[in-house]
Amino acid sequence: MPTLHGSWLLATESCSFFLWGETWRSQVVPTEDNIPLHPYLVHQETLQEYLNHLNTSNNLDWQNQIISLPSKSEQLPLLSQQLTTTNHNLTLQPWCIQGFNLTITEALPWLASIPLTSLPQEQQEYGDDIRFWCHIYRWSLDLLARGKFIPHLTLATETTAQTHWRLLLDNSLDQARLVKFTRLMPLVCTQYQPNQSYSAQYLLLSVLSAIVDQQIRNYLDSPPLSAKASTLQKWLHTLSQPVKTKLTAPSQELKRIETSLNNWILPRQEYIVINPDYQLGENQFRLCLVLTPPTDIESDWQLQYNLQALDAPELLLDAATIWQNPVSELVYQGRTITQPQETLLKGLGLASRLYPPIASSLEAKQPHNCILSDIEVYQFIRGLAQELQNNGLGVILPDGLASDTHQRRLGVKISATLTEKSGQRLGLKSLLDYQLAITVGEQVISETEFKQLLAAQSPLVKVNDQWLALQPSDVQAAQAIFRQSQQPLNLSVEDGIRLSTGVEKVLAKLPVVKFEAQGILQELLDYINNNQALTIIPQPETFQGQLRSYQLRGVSWLAFLDRWGFGACLADDMGLGKTPQLLAFLLHLQSQQHLVKPSLVVCPTSVLNNWEREADKFAPTLKVLVHHGDKRYQGKEFSKKVAKFDLVVTSYSLLYRDLTTLQSVEWQIVALDEAQNIKNPSAKQSQAARQLKTDFRLALTGTPVENRLGELWSIIDFINPGWLGNRQFFQSRFAIPIEKHGDNQSLIALRSLISPFILRRLKTEPEISQDLPEKQEMNVFCGLSVEQAQLYQKLVDESLETIDELDGIQRRATILTLLLHLKQICNHPAHFLKAKSLDSSQRSGKLLRLEEMLDELIVSGDRALIFTQFSEWGKLLQAYLTHKFKTEVLFLYGATRRNQRQEMIDRFQNDPNAPSIFILSLKAGGTGLNLTRANHVFHIDRWWNPAVENQATDRAFRLGQTRNVQVHKFICTGTLEERIHEMIESKKQLAEQTITSGEDWLTELDTNQLRDLLLLDRDG
Repeated sequence: MPTLHGSWLLATESCSFFLWGETWRSQVVPTEDNIPLHPYLVHQETLQEYLNHLNTSNNLDWQNQIISLPSKSEQLPLLSQQLTTTNHNLTLQPWCIQGFNLTITEALPWLASIPLTSLPQEQQEYGDDIRFWCHIYRWSLDLLARGKFIPHLTLATETTAQTHWRLLLDNSLDQARLVKFTRLMPLVCTQYQPNQSYSAQYLLLSVLSAIVDQQIRNYLDSPPLSAKASTLQKWLHTLSQPVKTKLTAPSQELKRIETSLNNWILPRQEYIVINPDYQLGENQFRLCLVLTPPTDIESDWQLQYNLQALDAPELLLDAATIWQNPVSELVYQGRTITQPQETLLKGLGLASRLYPPIASSLEAKQPHNCILSDIEVYQFIRGLAQELQNNGLGVILPDGLASDTHQRRLGVKISATLTEKSGQRLGLKSLLDYQLAITVGEQVISETEFKQLLAAQSPLVKVNDQWLALQPSDVQAAQAIFRQSQQPLNLSVEDGIRLSTGVEKVLAKLPVVKFEAQGILQELLDYINNNQALTIIPQPETFQGQLRSYQLRGVSWLAFLDRWGFGACLADDMGLGKTPQLLAFLLHLQSQQHLVKPSLVVCPTSVLNNWEREADKFAPTLKVLVHHGDKRYQGKEFSKKVAKFDLVVTSYSLLYRDLTTLQSVEWQIVALDEAQNIKNPSAKQSQAARQLKTDFRLALTGTPVENRLGELWSIIDFINPGWLGNRQFFQSRFAIPIEKHGDNQSLIALRSLISPFILRRLKTEPEISQDLPEKQEMNVFCGLSVEQAQLYQKLVDESLETIDELDGIQRRATILTLLLHLKQICNHPAHFLKAKSLDSSQRSGKLLRLEEMLDELIVSGDRALIFTQFSEWGKLLQAYLTHKFKTEVLFLYGATRRNQRQEMIDRFQNDPNAPSIFILSLKAGGTGLNLTRANHVFHIDRWWNPAVENQATDRAFRLGQTRNVQVHKFICTGTLEERIHEMIESKKQLAEQTITSGEDWLTELDTNQLRDLLLLDRDG
């Protein structure tokens, strides 16, 4: 996938967006007018194909453009991924690029479709220049939502005028954004303009103005204009046209509109972007109203008039000083204030229109302030102050009265405890013992003190030298709390978590200023707020093997959440041992005599056998039942049988089909392995999982989010129902703000809600990588499908009859052919039957498991090598995986041409956007290659020669590898693959033979030995 780049081209009437693509591979470098063609350009067809995927027009304008780019020399520009702060000896060199020139109406929907956040596999799709303009587009939406624009008219001739919508950057937020975005604009954005050189701010404001103007025109309806329309109506009509059109009218009428507009915008003309050379207003000062409280009983509230520096709000110049210095330029603390008296009066003129009490003070020759009553002050701080600020004026309120988080108001303090009751499990719905107290700020006040505040009969009261605004709603809420002090509110542990973490900030209609917890409740909140580490439990004595330190922390975490009755999502990276952690947790419960009911694991069919084997390996004291197959128990018989087992394992395919049977048991734990299988909450298996009865819900997944946040909601709603609200609430509160608008505050709030219940460790974390071997070898046991089992058994039966009658070379050749065909069947029936394509992974246990594992590693941003000894199988895999994951898959085998071979290797190693999956035949790709970008190696079919397989593995695990490498060896259970694997692992003499002689030793076995080796074990 190419990396896309682009920036805006300025034109007299509008602007357009030039889009081009960069790939990793250098092409031949022709020249045009002595300026070389960029060697890494993406071809027109490739770029058009990508844009078609985004439903963009097919009739886009393909053009050449000259831009200056950082270059190592005149011969080669730097790839965008190579740009770092350590690059030296770089120069800006002109390059000819080719791309599509999108009109503003084509470009805006495309920019809107690009998410501000990206998943690992999407991170290299867009260059920094495009991501920058995505943020500017989002800023334009914010400006539109806040009404930061005005209509305008510019005379072109005496009888014609151009109509525009102009930006209004009149508050500190937008001023700060302008400075920030100007500073952060990638240098390359300013290099696109033909024969022009624009500053970053000029380009930014030009583009932002054009975007806002176009967006408004897109939103407005444009009804037909009557023949008798006035010039004013014609002007308004042109403002609603899809494209800019000139207004033609008598000169006198155009000038009248222009004069009216200029008078209207006069108080804010410093902040209107009429010209992109706009510089935060030539005058760096604005009116600031400072509310001053009375100093004694006899004095009044005053609104003091000042000028305030835009970039230093603490810098104030009072009106008295301004009137004492009647100059055109006043120097104050090193700053020059242009026309200070006029600036003050213009600001007061605007303020008086928004807040009438100011108007009477303007009758004075030199206004300094205005006197306010308590009611006027209350009205001022409750809304008018914010409106003044929204209109570009400064407002400073006394401590405690500001509308930000420091505002003092009546609040509530909660003191809570939780008592563990014998025989009852704790949980999110467990009720708290609590006491409520009314506060002013953080000071608790009694009911008597509260009544004394009300007796003052003023909305403004002073407490401990701080002013407080008594809001009527707060007073009523406090009175209700005092009246209902004996009536419980039924606060739960869930409420306590939300209130203590600040996710919920209001109780009984009052802000919660403090949440105090004691005892075990404090222990819980300390964990949730990361103030206290978990108590690490010892490894269960019955666990076979040694848990790594991070795994023991995971078991301790599960034990902690189980004690509280909270669900958990263990989201460790692939290969970090989620299965052993769950088995160790079950053994921990067993050692504490707490494993009193059977537990249920639901997993993909492809790993049913793996769960049984892992349990036998790590936790042999657990009694395990696999609920699968035609002979599985049902109904009452099932309920009776499972009571004798500690762990029941079943598949997602049976979860909905056998729901009534599974619901008949109250499970101690319900664990969903590969929990991304319930990412669609509307699917039958997702709904069935939520209906199972259990004390503890657990999700195991390496990819809690694959594509959308809605998948995360589905998993969290399974483990802790209702914790994130219903699906519609989650979409509007979190998913849309985060995914579409990049809302960081929503992201922080979501993390605070889910972090206590999700444990995710990555292989790349230093603590984890140090705890892992550099190379992890894992056996992946896969069952046969029904079709595979039938083909396998039939072939063995027929072949053994033939082999029994043969001898010598003919017998050996027949055995080798049989082994070859059995391997093919283990891969996929289509491989054995010589089909031209793979239609389904359900026909093959190996392909089903490979598909699941590749899905997880692609989402995690990992890369994989897949080795096979069959080129025809590699071709089938390449086509199937390309279609399945909708991405390119590389395949190198014996017939690959030398130049293509090297190109694949270079691309996989060097291209930032190279495919994540590389299939190689064992003979062609098993030696001599350096493919260290891969951190997963799959041996999909076995050579039964450890030395050959290790050589293949060393394509990734060699000098230059910076990550831990995971090696996955696929084995079909109950087949010759499993039996030969056991021989190799047990290091018997027979296995030693295989190390040097491949499969030839099998041809020397007599028929009975061969039958024992090859016959299908249907219980395997």
